[in-house]
Amino acid sequence: MYGKAFAPEYQGALTTLSVNSSLTDVLAAGAEQLKAAEQAGEHGEAARSGLAVAEAHRRLGQVREADDAWKASYRAARDADDVAAMAWALWSGGTLARQRGAFPLARRLLGLAADLGEHGGDIVVRGYSLAGLAETGRIQGDYEAVGRLHEQLLAEARRRGEARHTVWALEGIAQMHRNSGAYDTAFALFEEAAEIAAGADDRRGHAWALRGLADIVSVRDGDTGRALALLSEAEEGCRAMKLSGALAYNHKMRGNVLYRAGRYAEAQGLYELALGEFRAMKEPRGEALSRLGLAKSRARQGQDRAETAAELADLAGVLERIGLRHAREMVARAQAELGLGPAASVEAAR
Repeated sequence: MYGKAFAPEYQGALTTLSVNSSLTDVLAAGAEQLKAAEQAGEHGEAARSGLAVAEAHRRLGQVREADDAWKASYRAARDADDVAAMAWALWSGGTLARQRGAFPLARRLLGLAADLGEHGGDIVVRGYSLAGLAETGRIQGDYEAVGRLHEQLLAEARRRGEARHTVWALEGIAQMHRNSGAYDTAFALFEEAAEIAAGADDRRGHAWALRGLADIVSVRDGDTGRALALLSEAEEGCRAMKLSGALAYNHKMRGNVLYRAGRYAEAQGLYELALGEFRAMKEPRGEALSRLGLAKSRARQGQDRAETAAELADLAGVLERIGLRHAREMVARAQAELGLGPAASVEAAR
């Protein structure tokens, strides 16, 4: 039913690159092709190779370079009067904005990308841009608004036999079910995503699916050993492709698994590792979630209650400003778990 996964963001002379190509290899090839295209005055090719450069920088956590690259790709596409290439550049910029926690900007850029994709007749970039809008809403916790869009995109991906997009949609829907407490449904969806990704040789999608399975195995079944084994398998794929963001989230999840098992000192070490990784790539959502795990781990090891209360109160404010509804609820649950509700937090922090 599904063919091999492919990477439509690798275009022009870079279509030979695999979805599993190391990001450092993608960056090197893209930069070389971009330089050649610019020297030859080939704006269309510069836009396409610049897109690969932007995406490699983004996934490596190099935010400033990614920002410069997608904007340069857009300018080159505009000079070439290539509407579809303009849409792809905006998709990259919108995805970067979401990664940076700039959700209103992400929605604006992704919405423009979807419109240009439709105008330019590129159904793939239109689908990717709508998926980006759906993921932005999901990350913010607005499940009611984006759940139907996820299902629509899943149906479209299945109909076209696009393994990579099918895996993405399954994982997004699974995550919403997991966060709503429907663990069995989420597990089945993550399991299907893992199977499709493995069959399509989509190592990135497979790594994310394994992470989701590990989370549920840990929280639902209390099977720490199996959860850690799944995360170790996922980490191999992350390291092979140099997936900095996915690796950081893997480490953060490993911290979650260890915390649930009562292994607080080990969990603290993983949260500290993930926190450093997220800060290096300027990823505010991952940074906040790592700080939350770190605060809980330290509290369980006897940290002063006032310090914990102050940290949780600060995190609540950070997540409120970013607009992460589900993560804000996680802080409230942590305050309740530790006997530091909002009122108690204010008192303890005095």
